[in-house]
Amino acid sequence: MKDNKIRQMLKDNQVSTSTRVWSTWPFYTEAIGATGNFSYIEFVGEYAPFTQLDLENICRAAELHNMGSMMKVDFQGRKYIAQKAVAAGFQAILFADHHTADEVRETIEAMKSDSPMGKGRYGCPSRRFIGTQTYLPQLAHAKRLDDVVLAFMIEKKSSMDQIEEICSIDGVDMVQFGPSDYSMSLGRNSADIVSDWKAAERKMIETALRHGVRPRCEVLKPADLQYYIDLGVRDFSLGDEFKKLRELWVDDGAKMMEIVKDL
Repeated sequence: MKDNKIRQMLKDNQVSTSTRVWSTWPFYTEAIGATGNFSYIEFVGEYAPFTQLDLENICRAAELHNMGSMMKVDFQGRKYIAQKAVAAGFQAILFADHHTADEVRETIEAMKSDSPMGKGRYGCPSRRFIGTQTYLPQLAHAKRLDDVVLAFMIEKKSSMDQIEEICSIDGVDMVQFGPSDYSMSLGRNSADIVSDWKAAERKMIETALRHGVRPRCEVLKPADLQYYIDLGVRDFSLGDEFKKLRELWVDDGAKMMEIVKDL
């Protein structure tokens, strides 16, 4: 199996670029890889249906183009889904909806190797991420497992209240701010409190950098990058498959209907 490209980029303090896909059709992952513009793809499994076979095929397609792979998972059932995603070959997991530092610790324990080094609860299943080789040395498997990048959405008022503690937990590699869930946890709409959630996001970024954790930020267009670059961010996600399609269907579709309505 391939080495963990995302982990290596973090070790080397390299800039990483990614984009979000909803579709499990591996053709889309291949098409992204063929551009040469992205370090890895993020499959947003929190939003989309999938099978375990889909997860393996997404990883195979990414590996063909030397891309890394990240999966975003729901909070409920996160341990099972994340372990299966890693077994399929995903190099990073983005966990949603954690409220407390203790929940983060519980998740990390589930994802680290069940060894004296990892001190976790993930054993040695014979799946493709170890080459389906039962003769692979167990400690080689443990190291590969412990190299999986663990990222956490900071998207609740309670998680922002505990951001110092969360960023000090061993095993937290990345954090990412979620304005929609954060605003909802305050009982507000994000559009009504932009300055508030922007301030919270900046606090998250500053805290993460101070603790040696990588803040990962999403942007809709390249022009948005400089704001985060100036804050010290080096990990970026550009665009979203469904949002781009929706622009076509809603915006361009409305323009089309305006043109043809009187024909």
